[in-house]
Amino acid sequence: MISIASPAMKAPELSNLIRGRRSLRRYHADAVPSEYIEQILEAAVWAPSAHNRQPWRFAVISETATKERLAREMGAKLRSDLSADRLPQAVIDADVERSYQRITGAPLLILLCLTLQDMDNYGDERRKAHERTMAQQSAAMAGQNILLMAASLGLGACWMCAPLFCQDLVASVLDLPADWQPQGLITLGFPAQQRTRDRETWETRTIWR
Repeated sequence: MISIASPAMKAPELSNLIRGRRSLRRYHADAVPSEYIEQILEAAVWAPSAHNRQPWRFAVISETATKERLAREMGAKLRSDLSADRLPQAVIDADVERSYQRITGAPLLILLCLTLQDMDNYGDERRKAHERTMAQQSAAMAGQNILLMAASLGLGACWMCAPLFCQDLVASVLDLPADWQPQGLITLGFPAQQRTRDRETWETRTIWR
């Protein structure tokens, strides 16, 4: 008979945590305690990773001036992109303002990055592309750990994909190391809103073979 160790968290508890997590964008002004931040980052680095290379990198942003500058620069890029799409000015203004408020209104930001520095390097573009995808998958799993640990601590969080559209700009504003590639911006804080959300059942998204 296979011996199975007793899990630290029972399945119903884990299921409730996963199902109860929501993308929350409005927060109270209270700062996130440093011990919470450390627990969140500790959870992040225990994610699985390709070749166990752990390609994730994190920039923690709590200074108001830094958040404001990042939001302004990203907003300017967003405005330029939407203008090129010839969207109505009112739509552009609303999108830029919404982005600015989401970034500056969060007490804490964690920029999720990846590096290819320790990933395998191949001579052909096909395998290079797959290796990059593996690094992206690894970083995304670290990001999921961030979201779940934040939820377990009573924090709200939301993953913003916006840095993907302006990676060089974000890296410049934050003076990131040259090999750090921004992937997502996670806003965090004590939630000032509650949300409910339904999901399609797994049966509608699954095939058996």
